[in-house]
Order: sequence, then C-alpha cells, then structure tokens
Amino acid sequence: MTRRRPPHGRPIPSPNIWHWPRIYEVENRAQDADGAIFAELRRVADWAGRDLVDVGCGTGFHLPTFAAAAGSVTGVEPHPPLVAAARARTDSLAGVRVLAGTAEALPFADRSVDVVHARTAYFFGPGCGPGIAEAMRVLRPGGVLAVVDLDATAPGYGDWMRADLPHYDPAVVEAFFAAQGFDLVRVPTRWEFEDRRALRAVLGIEFGEKIADLAFAQTPGLALDVRYRIHTRRAPRGLLGG
Repeated sequence: MTRRRPPHGRPIPSPNIWHWPRIYEVENRAQDADGAIFAELRRVADWAGRDLVDVGCGTGFHLPTFAAAAGSVTGVEPHPPLVAAARARTDSLAGVRVLAGTAEALPFADRSVDVVHARTAYFFGPGCGPGIAEAMRVLRPGGVLAVVDLDATAPGYGDWMRADLPHYDPAVVEAFFAAQGFDLVRVPTRWEFEDRRALRAVLGIEFGEKIADLAFAQTPGLALDVRYRIHTRRAPRGLLGG
C-alpha cells in the first residue's frame, strides 16, 4: 500500500506489523495457505544454492523457508524490535543472518547477491525508485529482484483495499513497474484462519474500522481469496549474455 515517504534516510513505518506484530504473526500463518506464492517465486527467482536477501523481513517469518534451499539468507529490517524478533526466530538456522538496514541503503557490496525478495515491504510503485536502484546494485549479473505485493484489481480483497485507500491506483503502480522493466505475474492465493476471531483481528490491522467491518460481514467462513502480483526484474548479464 502507498504511504507518504519520510525524510531521506528514515525508514517507512509499516502501520500493521510495527504496531501489532502478534496479530501480524497470525496473518502470516493464514496467508497463502496453499503455497502458491513460493511456488511461483521458485519458477521466476529460484534461490536454491544461491545468496538471497529478504528486504523488509519483519519478524523473519519467511526466512526459514528460504533457508531450506538457499546457499545463504540475509534478512534486512529497519525496525529494531522486528530485527530482534527475526534474529530470535532464526538463531538456530545455519546460513541465516538478520541485519538492520533499509531498502535505500542495503548493507551489501556491489554484485554480491543473487536474489532480492521483498513482500509487501517498501516497494509500492511510484517513489520507490531508490530502492529499486539499490537492489539492482547489489545483484550479480543475471540475479533477480522479486517484489510481491497485493493485487488491488482483484475482486473481494482488492475491492476492500481500494475502498480503504481511495488515493491508491493499482493501474498507476503497475504502469510504474512496467516502465522500470519489470515482468508481472498475478498469483491467486487463499488465506485460511483458525477461527473468526483471528480473521476479524487481521482485517482490523489491514483496514480501517468501517472497511474491516464490511470485509468481515462479507466473509462467511474462515477463508479469504487474495490475489498477489509478483514483479520481477533481472540484472543484465552483460553485452554478450543479454
């Protein structure tokens, strides 16, 4: 979702995980119950045996999944409480580290990683150019920047998202990424909650009260259909490699 950009050098606050990390953990467990996003990511940005960076990793929820196949995994997160939580989550995992940092100033040398992944973090279309440039700087030739965000053009969740954020124009965001040289894949997913209370709590941190009430009333069970977009851009291999 789009947010006003703070003064240069300061991180962009995430209004859900920063303020409600426990509820966001419930959301993470519910999201993509069938693993569709990871399946598509393996196709477009395979990290097996490679060095991966997760930008805006939050509490590190996705780091263990990446670590199961990657050569190395580094989470980058600007919010100190989340950095601590991510380190605690991954403390026993070999080849995983968590660093404090921002998308605009990644703590890596030029051409030093193979995959940069960001899921609903920082990359919200117009205004995120510095983060894109920084990701491309650290990617090795042929490496991939994979940006996963919510597809507000889809019915249901997308309708609620647009109603909650009337200033957000998904067409403008998609045009921005296209102009930056990204490919786009839409990925339908299913969120599955343990009970209605958990569902309502998550809707309450994703939307304002009015839209959260509407979304809850329009969801009779424990599942939500939520579509994502995966934007990918590959670092050039050189004059001969394309």
